Amino acid sequence: MKLTRRITLAAFAGVLALGTAMPAYAADLIAIITPSHDNPFFKAEAVGAEAKAKELGYEALVLVHDDDANKQSELIDTAIGRGAKAIILDNAGADATVAAVQKAKDAGIPSFLIDREINATGVAVAQIVSNNYQGAQLGAQEFVKLMGEKGNFVELVGKESDTNAGIRSKGYHDVIDDYPDLKMVAQQSANWSQTEAYSKMESILQEGVISGNDTMAMGAYAALAAANRKDVIVVGFDGSNDVRDSITSGGIKATVLQPAFAQAQMAVEQANDFIKNKKSPEKEKQLMDCVLVNGENAAKLETFALKN
Repeated sequence: MKLTRRITLAAFAGVLALGTAMPAYAADLIAIITPSHDNPFFKAEAVGAEAKAKELGYEALVLVHDDDANKQSELIDTAIGRGAKAIILDNAGADATVAAVQKAKDAGIPSFLIDREINATGVAVAQIVSNNYQGAQLGAQEFVKLMGEKGNFVELVGKESDTNAGIRSKGYHDVIDDYPDLKMVAQQSANWSQTEAYSKMESILQEGVISGNDTMAMGAYAALAAANRKDVIVVGFDGSNDVRDSITSGGIKATVLQPAFAQAQMAVEQANDFIKNKKSPEKEKQLMDCVLVNGENAAKLETFALKN
């Protein structure tokens, strides 16, 4: 009896020791993968998704692919290896991403895409994107009004591999091209980069600039200011705090807000529903409308959302 009791107590003590030596059980993991956080839009996505994941009781793994499809594939391998329950992804290319998302699906990990679509359906559980065409038309209508329906202008376009770049450009031109006295004298890709936009604008100063995103708009405006051309009309797209500040100080004239923060949080909520209830959204592709931001409402803009 005493020997049995001593053995039992020793075994129990061993279990306790083992328990204290092992790490605590981690919460279920959600991987959040976006382009570089140097762009405040992508940082807002990551911050919004991470906050919602933690609110819902998950551990968040935040990763950056830098718009490199190979790096993105490696990061998805990392998410698979870590046993992620879901992936929230702002992808690195409409075509290049399909195989990576399929790889996650084959490993039993659902993907919820934000901001950028891929050229396939049925691979991701959801693709939650801004209505870029609608937003671009809003921006173009404001640009036409600000330009007085005439003058020479430059268009700054984003990455060619990014579907959004083409959609926004088409939305711009489907409005602007109806005004024959508005003449596009240059169309340059600045790859969503502020630095590239600055260098491109140094040599193509014109009366107006319509930009595919706010980062390029900021670069263009900086080049114009350096050339003492603060009279040039600049319109962006995204709704960043930097452009808000420029608008309120009389610099850039307008932007188009796409709800990055809300979009990312919606993706996490849908991922949570899928993980816990095996419930998919009614539609894979979901569009969120954009909002024009100008001098009238810029003061209400905060981190890609309009405050009441």
